[in-house]
Amino acid sequence: MGLRPGAGGRVEVVERVAFPVNRGALCGKGRTAPALLAPGARLTEPLVRRSPAGPLEPASWDEALERVSGELTRIRAAHGADAAGVFGGGGLTNEKAYLLGKFARLVLGTSQIDYNGRFCMSSAAAAGNRAFGLDRGLPFPLADIERSGCVILVGANPAETMPPALRFFSRLKKNGGKLIVVDPRRTRTAEQADLHLAPRPGTDLALALGLLHLIVAEGRVDEEYVAARTTGWAEARSAAMAHWPELVERVTGVPVPQLRAAVAHFCDADSAMVLTARGPEQQAKGTDTVGAWINLTLATGRAGRPHSGYGCLTGQGNGQGGREHGQKADQLPGYRMLTDPSARAHVAGVWGVDPDSLPGPGRSAYELLDALGGDIRSLLVLGSNPVVSAPRAAHVEQRLRALDFLAVCDVVLSETAALADVVLPVTQWAEETGTLTSVEGRVLLRRKAVDPPPGVRSDLWVLSTLAARLGWEKGFPADAEEVFDELRRASAGGKADYSGITYRRIAEEDGVFWPCPETSADDPAHPGTPRLFLDRFATPDGRARFAPVTHRPAAEEPDADYPVLLTTGRVLAQYQSGAQTRRVAQLNSAAPEPFVQLHPQLAERHGIADGDPVAVTSRRGRAVAPARVSTAIRPDTVFMPFHWPGEGRANTLTNPALDPTSRMPEFKVCAVRVERLLTTAEANAEARRIAARGSVTVDDVHDVIDRTRTVREKRFRG
Repeated sequence: MGLRPGAGGRVEVVERVAFPVNRGALCGKGRTAPALLAPGARLTEPLVRRSPAGPLEPASWDEALERVSGELTRIRAAHGADAAGVFGGGGLTNEKAYLLGKFARLVLGTSQIDYNGRFCMSSAAAAGNRAFGLDRGLPFPLADIERSGCVILVGANPAETMPPALRFFSRLKKNGGKLIVVDPRRTRTAEQADLHLAPRPGTDLALALGLLHLIVAEGRVDEEYVAARTTGWAEARSAAMAHWPELVERVTGVPVPQLRAAVAHFCDADSAMVLTARGPEQQAKGTDTVGAWINLTLATGRAGRPHSGYGCLTGQGNGQGGREHGQKADQLPGYRMLTDPSARAHVAGVWGVDPDSLPGPGRSAYELLDALGGDIRSLLVLGSNPVVSAPRAAHVEQRLRALDFLAVCDVVLSETAALADVVLPVTQWAEETGTLTSVEGRVLLRRKAVDPPPGVRSDLWVLSTLAARLGWEKGFPADAEEVFDELRRASAGGKADYSGITYRRIAEEDGVFWPCPETSADDPAHPGTPRLFLDRFATPDGRARFAPVTHRPAAEEPDADYPVLLTTGRVLAQYQSGAQTRRVAQLNSAAPEPFVQLHPQLAERHGIADGDPVAVTSRRGRAVAPARVSTAIRPDTVFMPFHWPGEGRANTLTNPALDPTSRMPEFKVCAVRVERLLTTAEANAEARRIAARGSVTVDDVHDVIDRTRTVREKRFRG
């Protein structure tokens, strides 16, 4: 998008119709983004908590930075380098993610760094690396979607999560292609599908295996492709054949005729692709689940062919680039692995340090948060709000409160920032320059358009200044282009090679696809790589790997105490933890509060009508929100969006069971029970009824309290 000056010193969003991806199309969040630039909507000065129980108070930058550097120094001296934790975000620019990883490993000397992208695409990344030797969300441009013959969209709802991309799916259908949507809910996206498969949450792996079984049984395997371009087919085939259609119907709830129809659509098309998102990925078996869907593209000869293959739709603004340049617990810049001696040597050479001085891999995101207040005594947070976004969120909030010291860099006073000892106000999108990498692997340049308020600094400036205060006068520039030039050198030769990409090229070419290695002075510039795997995969032998996987239950299945399944997701007007979108009046009026979506059969069983207060309880806690009764969801499942804090916080309920490979928590499925609560009027009437008996017992009081809607209303008066 573009920006232009508006009235009163404000900026206005304008369409960039020539840009090749969205052609000017924007969703409401993009159009209303300038609202957050106003001083009244955001932080404009540092805040410091001067006593443990005291409030956050305005402070100078010098006081705030002195407090941060002093506490980090004190805690390291008392507890060691790994007592410092760092938590980044998938919305940070590539430059910020790069410098944050360097800051953690050199200045703090800690291994304890990860980021909220672990909650986003990590299972797809692990499966992609395992199958193809490389993880890039889409190995082809988004525009290839509309030219495909069939797309299976698994656990994704782009109509609400990335509306400008929905045009590619609409054009797919207009061009005669088929759209198959896999989702336990009939979302706005599913309503546009030619075929909607609604599996029980947590059974996506069984569904994929059942489809592969039918592909084999119906003789639709591309045997020539499998022999020439893959390995591991015999084992994967054997695993799939144990998942016959009738068994898969019993496990998933998807009727056999629908399974056969999906296979026919997918295999009859000249080209086809599978795209996954958080639905199959945010499971304790997410890596295997994505691997099973990749198997479909390999068995039918789709991967590495035009308008075909496997891809993953990202969930954050820099979800792709954020995991490529070192803010992930096990990675160095260029998507190098921290355990690889040659990778350590290369990056250490760019940084001018001994490779042996670099810490090893640290804890994954949830494991890091779970360790707060124990081994980890301090935490620096950039661009993340785990109080709302982490699984088992009430526990994570307790761990944050147990820290000796918490510092947060953010644009707004998020729920996490409100717990901090120091809050540093930082620049946002229109006030800074930096690069982002789209889901296509296209590196984009976001240029500064306006100056920030006087009391606001950039994240790069904060890291640079803190590094200097902690003894690193050099190596931490605050200029984004200077950081990017160093990132290019650090990424050179890595899987995500940016060395041939410059700010000038990005601006002139509307983005450059990685990998894009630097060429010699005598050679023409590398054009970038819009499409991967056309000739070979990024594995040592050039062949893709089948995943020999088998279905297993969710980490937490329903039982007598918790008989219903909960799944979570996003709504159109809000974004992620809602820290920013809940401050935009136009967006918040469109989606002002959480809700519990449930089927009429489940609602009738519990005496719940539309709008009634409903409590959803798991083994980790309780969330309360109004009911939305709808036939668009399975009768055995309830849905809650996760954008809100407080009593409606969906992630109070979610299960932190981790995928053994990706360390992704199982956000998308857990066991819960639902119950209708009393409204305020009903609670008052019940209290009067009990009081009229002439005697009130403690049990009477607790009965009304337990059945009352909110904590605020748990008062027994008169």
